[in-house]
Amino acid sequence: MKGRDWLVTEDGQYQACKSVRAWDLLRENYRLYRFLTEVEDVLNDVDDESTRLPEIRMLVRRLIVNSYWVRSQYLEPSAKTGTSVLLLYDELGFPLTVQTVTFVPGTLSTIHNHGTWGVVAVLKGQEKNTFWRRDRSPKSEDKIEPTGEIILSPGDIISFTPGAIHSVEAVGDEPTVTFNVYGETDPKERFEFDPIKQSAKKF
Repeated sequence: MKGRDWLVTEDGQYQACKSVRAWDLLRENYRLYRFLTEVEDVLNDVDDESTRLPEIRMLVRRLIVNSYWVRSQYLEPSAKTGTSVLLLYDELGFPLTVQTVTFVPGTLSTIHNHGTWGVVAVLKGQEKNTFWRRDRSPKSEDKIEPTGEIILSPGDIISFTPGAIHSVEAVGDEPTVTFNVYGETDPKERFEFDPIKQSAKKF
């Protein structure tokens, strides 16, 4: 599962990053609990957690390369919404969200940011990410404009700084499955954007 690494920032810029070769990441018995501990260690005593995105992308790739269990943990998409979310770890006080998400082809998300850093790995299918940036003007603080798009395939990993704005569409002819890990969301900074009304509301 060869793939590319990407970073998206608050200004709508996106760039390909150096990716670690899969065979350099092979480990025996590398399981979810070890991944969670290593991510916690990487984030320990860090003021700006998004500065650690290169290390977290590497750990996500290590997990995906070594854990068949993680690659196989997802739900069939809901017939009603076209999506499903499977929380892989949930402990009171644990500051990370770790989940897999499934979309049927054609499913389109809202335009949003996450109010925290995030790393998403595509496990199956294809996902089109469209990136946006705020184009603040005297008339509207919440005007946004698109800055570009990329299509992610299995093995690709994309990371976001807390203010990065994107929308996601499942493309291709099979459901898209992603592995997602997010930091602790700041609810005051998480928004859903409407480019027509030039408005933003709390997500």
